[in-house]
Amino acid sequence: MTEPSASRIPDRPALEGLEDRWDAAWTSHGTYRFDRPAALAAGSHAVFSIDTPPPTASGSLHIGHVFSYTHLDLAARFQRMRGKHLFYPMGWDDNGLPTERRVQNHYGVRCDPSPPYDPGFAAPEGGGSANPAQQLPISRRNFIELCEALTIEDETQFEAGGRRLGLSVDWSLTYRTIGREAQRAAQRAFLRELGRGQAYQADAPTLWDVTFRSAVAQAELEDRDQPGAYHRITFHRPDGGVIEVDTTRPELIPSDVALVAHPDDARYQPLFGTTVTTPLFGAEIPVLAHHLAQPDKGTGIAMVSTWGDLTDVTWWRDLDLPTRSTLGVDGRLLPEPTALEHFTEGGRAAYAELAGKTVFSARTRIVELLAESGELIGEPKRIQHPVKFYEKGDRPLEIVSTRQWYIRNGASDPDLKARLLAHGRQIRFHPEFMRVRFENWVNGLSGDWLVSRQRFFGVPIPVWYPLDADRQPQREHPIIPGEADLPVDPASDAAPGYDESQRGAPNGFVGELDILDTWATSSMTPQIAGGWEDDPELWSLVAPYSLRGQGQDIIRTWLFSTVLRSELEDGRIPWRDAGISGFIVDPDRKKMSKSKGNVVTPAAILEEHGSDAVRYWAASARLGTDAAFDPQNPKAMKVGRRLAIKVLNAAKFVYAFPYTAGAPVTEPLDRDLLAELDEVIRIATRAYEEYDHARALEVTEQFFWTFCDDYLELVKERAYGGADATPNQQASAVAALRIALEAMLRLLAPVLAFATEEVWSWTHDGSVHTAAWPEPAGDSERSGLLAAVSAALVGIRRAKTDAKASQKTPVLRARLEGPEVLANAAADLRAVGRIRELEIRTADQVAVLAIELDESAA
Repeated sequence: MTEPSASRIPDRPALEGLEDRWDAAWTSHGTYRFDRPAALAAGSHAVFSIDTPPPTASGSLHIGHVFSYTHLDLAARFQRMRGKHLFYPMGWDDNGLPTERRVQNHYGVRCDPSPPYDPGFAAPEGGGSANPAQQLPISRRNFIELCEALTIEDETQFEAGGRRLGLSVDWSLTYRTIGREAQRAAQRAFLRELGRGQAYQADAPTLWDVTFRSAVAQAELEDRDQPGAYHRITFHRPDGGVIEVDTTRPELIPSDVALVAHPDDARYQPLFGTTVTTPLFGAEIPVLAHHLAQPDKGTGIAMVSTWGDLTDVTWWRDLDLPTRSTLGVDGRLLPEPTALEHFTEGGRAAYAELAGKTVFSARTRIVELLAESGELIGEPKRIQHPVKFYEKGDRPLEIVSTRQWYIRNGASDPDLKARLLAHGRQIRFHPEFMRVRFENWVNGLSGDWLVSRQRFFGVPIPVWYPLDADRQPQREHPIIPGEADLPVDPASDAAPGYDESQRGAPNGFVGELDILDTWATSSMTPQIAGGWEDDPELWSLVAPYSLRGQGQDIIRTWLFSTVLRSELEDGRIPWRDAGISGFIVDPDRKKMSKSKGNVVTPAAILEEHGSDAVRYWAASARLGTDAAFDPQNPKAMKVGRRLAIKVLNAAKFVYAFPYTAGAPVTEPLDRDLLAELDEVIRIATRAYEEYDHARALEVTEQFFWTFCDDYLELVKERAYGGADATPNQQASAVAALRIALEAMLRLLAPVLAFATEEVWSWTHDGSVHTAAWPEPAGDSERSGLLAAVSAALVGIRRAKTDAKASQKTPVLRARLEGPEVLANAAADLRAVGRIRELEIRTADQVAVLAIELDESAA
């Protein structure tokens, strides 16, 4: 520590410009760099490693990023000041559907695997169209190059935003989920899981996004209320009778394979085991019993299609029903489905009117046909009902039969499920109740994890297939690469043991074109950042990680999948603690999200209020708690800015007093201040250790304002050497001011990263963020004097205000009562209140009994 000088303390301290100046200084000095040699010397127990969520680098940071990343940074800064070696990387999740959509809309292009690569291709200028019909088709390789270029541009902007926010990330440890290291880790894990039988390929009903032409996993679903209608239609019994059925998907009648009712439903028990024929098409299907049928829904009997929803899939699987798919991957009814062979001649003619139509058009036409045939009873009944969507999609999901890759996740493996639940109990969730969401997800899994995607920009699935003499792929005998050859792209690399001329040739090979789901890569973030298998020394230092920070909405995706991959690869938890942030909600308490169109980008807010103010807003919310944000009236940010400005100004005032290092603190009020400070340090430290940053901020901020509004006012006359203070009394006040200020700077440093660094630099050569976290001095017990004298000061001020007098008005006589200890601060009270004669009586509570102002001085 050095004495402040005029050259270090500005005449008018201000927040403006601090972000750029200190970010540059931190980068230049390597303030947040992971000191690997020191960490190796200290051992893994001295390392605090963070599994940072890699944001989707497609566009710009939003206010939710600011919120949750600040929470993570608060923990990082605290642990660094506690002496830990911080391993704090940042990654960019830059592959997958969001990136592809952004590239399509940004450049006005779409990927078409059929055109050849054009090495001279230049992206269209002037922006693109979001309408696929107006987008320019380009080759897969050209499209991937555009994805690479745009994500690098976006990542630069994301890093600038993170730096502006003051994230104490080691930016030299940045990785990309499309980078070679990430691809190698993801492909290595997949191949090992394939070798252990934990990854497999299967033909199965697949949730399908028609717009993206890709499979979707269970974790990526969301329900959205949509308008619909119940259509009551008639199925025909052999005896001439009919069964009435309500359906919202009449366009799927051609794919019907059964009718299902509850086994206890007396209305349909006589019909179980019989058959009926479908309206319009005349296909014969059975009437069966299943416990999932709902007697009180519609007519109590349901048609089972191939497939209208996930319940259809359950019935199809449980009842061993045939597959009669009529819907293609393009979202249109197939021209010649296998179901045709089961139709009557009239049924085939009816289907010809539907073939090639979209779901919506086919629904409209089949309702007309049903009405014409007399098999539609009454008018459709309009409803609103929840429909499954891909979370990033615009059209309802369909279910089609496709061949996909899966990773076992415990849905059909009780032992694996039990191990995952046990890991969930080992991880310390903050807040604790978030653990239930993890457990509910694990217990509710209905199928293994679908990890293949029919897209272009992502980590390739690293397998090829041999072709027979008829060029048919032998998918049961995939060709796999050696780990030393990873990463590979089967779409452009020849299979091991073949050359490129044999691609697609008889007895040659064909590469897998599907890519891994982005979560299949993001689930490996601990391994990617920590050098798993590539850097064993680093991996042994950082794994298992200390902390994962993330939002609550991706517990079912990122958190679960990371726990799963850690179990499959290492048989252990990936991190010891998981900090789960709440949502940002708008003034109407609706969650802010891109899909709802109410997202606020933080750039203008950071510019207007300053980064410390925004960090304060985020830090004020506990983990797991939703925070309201109104960009038109950001109250918490205004409070945070006021606090940061006060830190600058209070510090400038305190540093104006000459200070002798090591001067003893002798006066009762000063000693009680430091005793109260000790308690604040204890509470704040315990709160940060428990990931309760909001509590730490609350207690520190309360003490800071007491320090500024009360204590500083009480002792400033003595600190100046006035009020008949002896040199020792003056030195005691100055020492207490300096000790308290520098402790509070460190307590506030995790939140007000820029203001505290600025003040610290006035008297120190190093960074406040690498300074030691304050410890209680324990020199004296709390006497209650500070609280009592603060209450007395408030009473004196109120008396002057009630008398409509200035606070500078002298007081001839004042009579107070309060605890006995109050007398120990009588001199300071007289000085601050400008009181000539002060009488203090002993009482339990502080009160101003009488006050006589010096009217002549008014």
